[in-house]
Amino acid sequence: MKKQMKNNNNANNLINGIHHVTAICSDPQKNIDFYTKLLGLRLVKLTVNFDDPTTYHLYYGDETGHPGTILTFFPWKDAPKGYRGTGQTITTSFLIPKDSVDFWKARLKKNDICFEGPINRFDNEEQVIKLYDPDGLELELVAHSSAKENDERFWKDGPILYENGIRGFYSVSLCEEGYERTSEILKELGYKMILNEGNRFRFQQDKSQNSTRAARIDVLCLPDIAHGRIGIGTVHHIAFRTSSDQNQLLIRKNIAKIGLNPTPVLDRTYFHSVYFREPGGVLFEIATDPPGFTVDQTVEDLGKRLMLPKWLEDVRERLEKVLQKIELPQYENVDNEIRGYNSLD
Repeated sequence: MKKQMKNNNNANNLINGIHHVTAICSDPQKNIDFYTKLLGLRLVKLTVNFDDPTTYHLYYGDETGHPGTILTFFPWKDAPKGYRGTGQTITTSFLIPKDSVDFWKARLKKNDICFEGPINRFDNEEQVIKLYDPDGLELELVAHSSAKENDERFWKDGPILYENGIRGFYSVSLCEEGYERTSEILKELGYKMILNEGNRFRFQQDKSQNSTRAARIDVLCLPDIAHGRIGIGTVHHIAFRTSSDQNQLLIRKNIAKIGLNPTPVLDRTYFHSVYFREPGGVLFEIATDPPGFTVDQTVEDLGKRLMLPKWLEDVRERLEKVLQKIELPQYENVDNEIRGYNSLD
């Protein structure tokens, strides 16, 4: 990279952890059922891909869609199957309470979901269960003490009791041929390397800020595997959060100064976005916290109907004919027992 960001625009004051992760799936109904009924996330927003309005854009998260809890999907059923490799975000990790590991093992077994673990990571600080969604997207459930500091990042009306529920993201893992150049850009975004275990390098934001809230990035150095291919079952991009449009413009300016090539600011209705590729090839986004997902719906109404940006309302009828018919999750009389998630219909 050509230059470093100036200290007076210190990224520690501009970036506040992960905003969202966006992946590609095949069938929207299977995706909705898995993430809402099995994992207990809320369908926060049902909308369309603004660059390809003939497909959905599905957003899952906590009750109100806090940044740091949002996993989104583009359902592209005709896309090729992707495969994990270098230059990709290969694992998305959710935070769960420390005492919920047995619950999750039983729940996954009950629903015939293959999983690995739990394994201990970083001197037993973390217990990790690895699993895959219906399209093969690699996920982790990480039991860690910081879950108690993320109490509000939970969907109270979902199918899982509070003491076991997901509390947003714990981390994401990037796969790289080497880690130095990626390490450099992460440091520019306000991260510091705090741990190393084999080929896993842990970066975290300054503990003086929200270090327990989606503030960890792992870089896996895997030089002997092939470059990944984006497609069904892989992550498209990860987004870092910033609190304002002004901060976003400062970050964009600094990204350009160090020799990367950011896009213009794009309006995604629920946040504003700037995209660029980090030196190892992973697509990064800088996303603003505002306006948020309640800009066009009440909290109670989130995820219950198709929302379109104003510029697509004139073609709503046509889009609703093209988009695949789906059944939205219903949770009346759910008793929160460990049970088959398909039986929650």
